[in-house]
Amino acid sequence: MEEVKEVKQQHVDPDYSLEVVPQSARKGAGAMFVIMMGFTFFSASMSAGAKMANGMDLWTFLWALIIGSIFLGIYTGLLAWIGGDTGLSFDLLAHRSFGTVGSYLPSVLIAVTQIGWFGVGAAMFAYPVATTFGIDHLLWVLIIACGACMTTSAYFGVKGIEIVSWVSVPLIAVLGIYSMVTAVIDGGGLVTIFEKSTGTMTLLGGVAAVIGSFISGGTATPNFARFGRTKLSVTVVTVIAFTIGNMLMFCFGAVGGAYTGKDDIFYVMIAQGLAIPAIIVLGANIWTTNDNALYTGSLGLSNITKVRKRPMVIVSGVLGTALAVWLYNNFVSWLNFLNATLPPIGMIIMMDYFMHRASYGADTVVHRKINWGAIAGVVAGAIVGNLTGGTIIPTFSWGISAVNAMVVAGVIYFLVDKLYYKGDAGVSTTAQ
Repeated sequence: MEEVKEVKQQHVDPDYSLEVVPQSARKGAGAMFVIMMGFTFFSASMSAGAKMANGMDLWTFLWALIIGSIFLGIYTGLLAWIGGDTGLSFDLLAHRSFGTVGSYLPSVLIAVTQIGWFGVGAAMFAYPVATTFGIDHLLWVLIIACGACMTTSAYFGVKGIEIVSWVSVPLIAVLGIYSMVTAVIDGGGLVTIFEKSTGTMTLLGGVAAVIGSFISGGTATPNFARFGRTKLSVTVVTVIAFTIGNMLMFCFGAVGGAYTGKDDIFYVMIAQGLAIPAIIVLGANIWTTNDNALYTGSLGLSNITKVRKRPMVIVSGVLGTALAVWLYNNFVSWLNFLNATLPPIGMIIMMDYFMHRASYGADTVVHRKINWGAIAGVVAGAIVGNLTGGTIIPTFSWGISAVNAMVVAGVIYFLVDKLYYKGDAGVSTTAQ
């Protein structure tokens, strides 16, 4: 009996970094909704909304927002279905589609990207606060305090993220709506506000901005959806949260941006005389985003190192905080380059699941080390995504880069899988 008790005590990994999330650890629709809403509350989306508002009229903006948000809802909804059905994280799903060694590629890419954004996020809070309130000499104090708080909540996994989201989501929603309504009233109505637009952005450009704002982050949806009690409930919750949450962020940024000419919700609210609410919105927004980023990045490191998530959270948090200023000044363009590789990974994970559903049971073991079709798909998709998005050749862009990347990755993966691999090669069923 003593031995049994000891084994039970040793097991507990509340993050289930390297295993399936059991039903006993799953959460209801309410908890998952607030987690997913916090996931979508992203400061960069508000900035993108402000830029769109200054480049298109009201109706073009609304159509771009609706089309882009529906696409994001479908993309994240499919990934949520897979995560909720299998109980597997993004990185463990990559085991199935990329192979045990091949999964290191998506894990490295998502870890670097998300830890990078964590550092950028910490600086995004510290810089405007320090500048606005004349405390530039306390910049590093703000960065360290910000990084420490966010690392602490991410350390406690989904539970910590849930607590932060329950506090932050209502605050952001209420204050964002207040700022938006104030701008509409003071500006003489939505139509009048948007009349200031330069009209230089097309509908396709607007759709691309909406999709591009969060599709890379949305690729990590299984990391959170795996905690949903049922695959149907978590899918519905994810689609609603991503559609509503994303649209709210863009509307907050667009209305305030069109009214003030600013492209950052913090400065929009400052211009409205809402200094304290501006700090709250900025801090809460970045906190929810950074919690999810750090959680995702540490799971990627766990897959590579085979070390549980919690120690990796500390490593990731310290690294992101220490490099925050450098990341903020030098890393954004590189992160944008990396972001073009994540949608192809999500596409391949979805295709592999629906093409080889039988191999995703709890009693299956992956023996394939590398799925070269998946690797080739990501590489080709990333090249096409960056090429058509203007990253490689600034003067050339075509279509929606993330969608282009996903289509290319999907076609290559499908062809290699059908021509080279027979059945569910590399995956076998074992008795439990």
